[in-house]
Amino acid sequence: MHTAGVGQRSHACATLAGAHDMAESQCPQPFVKWVGGKRALMGELRARVPSTFGAYFEPFVGGGALYFEFASQIAQATLVDSNLELALTYQVIRKEPRDLIARLRREAARHSEDHYYRVRERAPRDPIGTAVRFLYLNKTCFNGLYRVNKSGKFNAPLGRYANPAIVCEDNILACSAALQNAKVLHGDFEAIRPLVQRGDFVYFDPPYHPTSDDSFTAYTANNFTEKDQVRLRDFAVELGRLGVRVMLSNSRTRLIEDLYRRATFTKHVVSAPRFVNCKPGKRGRVEELLITNYNL
Repeated sequence: MHTAGVGQRSHACATLAGAHDMAESQCPQPFVKWVGGKRALMGELRARVPSTFGAYFEPFVGGGALYFEFASQIAQATLVDSNLELALTYQVIRKEPRDLIARLRREAARHSEDHYYRVRERAPRDPIGTAVRFLYLNKTCFNGLYRVNKSGKFNAPLGRYANPAIVCEDNILACSAALQNAKVLHGDFEAIRPLVQRGDFVYFDPPYHPTSDDSFTAYTANNFTEKDQVRLRDFAVELGRLGVRVMLSNSRTRLIEDLYRRATFTKHVVSAPRFVNCKPGKRGRVEELLITNYNL
């Protein structure tokens, strides 16, 4: 098990001890189903996490699988996502997990096809309402697929689940406890620039560069473009010059291979399962890249 060293910042966060009345044995798991989630690659990721570092940063947090894997060993973290509903849900789970659970129970009691589509049309204006809607739809939509149209409107259909796990109380409380040492932000990956310092560790898990025309990229209304991939590479180079350790996941395409060809990066080829594709024949294992600016 890798351990994270405590950063030297004077504003270091409090420890996890005593955060909510959660059973100590409960290990947090990602509270959302998320395309590109990293639970299947956890062994590969953990093997490459630095043994010590200051603060932890994850600018494309998504389901947060890597963070939750060793959150109890992280003294200070900053989690960022460009999906506003997801970022708000993290914040609500961190601050108001029991209110969230109570309202999720009410949605679960009403669950039906008609109710699903009524909820999908809602536009809550309060953070808890947004988080309730987000989690309810995530647990009941087709394949847990967060998909939006060009207007940014969630449009995934109802999934075929006999008994969807809408309310996961123990895990929500475990995630809440694990998030007590984390700051959660909504924004672009470069939002961490004024926060990160020498000796910190940053894990980037951006929307992958498409390997084909039917690759899924619609996490937000504004897709992550090739210009954004270049901008991310440049930011990774900048962080490396500041003495920050960087690990990055992406697809194994010619563009990504070329972007990270310089000697400061080490590329590791890993095999990952692909669960989401409109063509069943294209599901299966694919090669991906784990890229680091350090050697263990």
